[in-house]
Amino acid sequence: MLLLLGLAVLLAAAWLRGAEYDEQYTLFLTAGTARPIWPDGVFPAGAIAAAQAGHATLAQIARDLRATDVHPPLYFWAVSLWRAAFGPALFTARLFAVLCGVASLGLVGVIARQCRIAAATAMLLTLGCYGFVYTNAIARGFAPAQLACLGGVALLLARRPVLAGVAFGIACGCNDLAVFVAAAAITAMGAWRALFGAAPFLALDAWFFLAQHGARPDQFPTFAPLPGLLRLAGYQAAAVFGGLPLYVEGVERLAAGGVIALVAAGAILCLARLRPVTADPVIRLLFAATLAPAAGLVLPGAVFNTTPIELRYLSFGLPFLALLLARATEARPVLRAAILGLQLAGIAGLLLGTATMQPMRAAAAEAARLAGDGVVLLPRGNDGVGLVGAFGIEAPATLKLLLVRPNEAVAAPGNRVVLVLLGRDRDSTDALPALRAAVSAPGWRRVAAGSHADVYARDETREVAERGD
Repeated sequence: MLLLLGLAVLLAAAWLRGAEYDEQYTLFLTAGTARPIWPDGVFPAGAIAAAQAGHATLAQIARDLRATDVHPPLYFWAVSLWRAAFGPALFTARLFAVLCGVASLGLVGVIARQCRIAAATAMLLTLGCYGFVYTNAIARGFAPAQLACLGGVALLLARRPVLAGVAFGIACGCNDLAVFVAAAAITAMGAWRALFGAAPFLALDAWFFLAQHGARPDQFPTFAPLPGLLRLAGYQAAAVFGGLPLYVEGVERLAAGGVIALVAAGAILCLARLRPVTADPVIRLLFAATLAPAAGLVLPGAVFNTTPIELRYLSFGLPFLALLLARATEARPVLRAAILGLQLAGIAGLLLGTATMQPMRAAAAEAARLAGDGVVLLPRGNDGVGLVGAFGIEAPATLKLLLVRPNEAVAAPGNRVVLVLLGRDRDSTDALPALRAAVSAPGWRRVAAGSHADVYARDETREVAERGD
């Protein structure tokens, strides 16, 4: 029943949430257009979905990754085969993550039985984690990497270290950040033979990582100890309980944050009573796997002067945290009910609220409603992938688009234009003045405004008068 519930929740998340920036790299890469070249003039939004409908070979994906991205290839190879079999749509790609998520939930139950923890409770607490549902409903490599990490831990507990190493190697081949959980689990169990199974995959990962490791120097803010730790604590709480304070304002926001802090403090006290340092090896393993993602983000960040902390990066430790909470709250049903209640509210927000969704779906719907027969001016973004792809596949196929780069002089075409004011990366933010400059000439006036867009129409009478004709 819990697996069916998990399937329903993950399917709902995959269907209801709008297209995201990073997912477009998956779709374009596996379609054979890793960095699409868009027309300089007006073109229909349907061309964006068409550019994502192709099929790249495994060799082409490998070449494009080494030339354009920093990620290892296993996830992209797998989802490419999945899309070739079932279709190119975003929801289809997300279904691969959903399948991995349901399997991960099943493995949580397996590990719980191995550790003599109530399996149903552990699975329910895992499914309640906002970060678990989110990362298992988007078209990125987190879901299969998490599944392989759980498989590696289950195999370690079954005393199959070499096979566990293979599983951990597959996890790292799907997402580099899985290496933190793998290293922590192997060290906690002293299962050094697992390295023999992981070695071929780690060598493959290194070949891809070294080709592009310096490609995104400005992706994250520079390292600062206190802000970094506060950011880490906030994202860790959000990964477990969701973004509840974001859905309310004023005193209610303070109250929501206070309740989360109180319940989180109670959970931390219960976890501390499990005595992670002196506990049996199984509990030490679960603690190591829980803490590894956070430690793995902070320590390299301090070394390389960056703060690579995001909610989805912390998702790898959530199933192990849920297992520990299931054990720690066995004799504390009130605290367990409070945790589950907050989690339920967080998942409801993930499915139905917009505060934690990226704005491209809402912006595309708004632009389509306001544009009429006019043209939509959209920032091209850093490389014409994330922002353009997400907006384009959410927009009607016939919507007319014109992409704008930073500092580009654009003559607004026609008599009506919609400026999409989305700054999702460096170049899209820098392009916003160029969008506004396109309608700064005499004769243009703003006639409507939405949450993400401004609408301008050409006033021909005023334009003629100002020219003096």
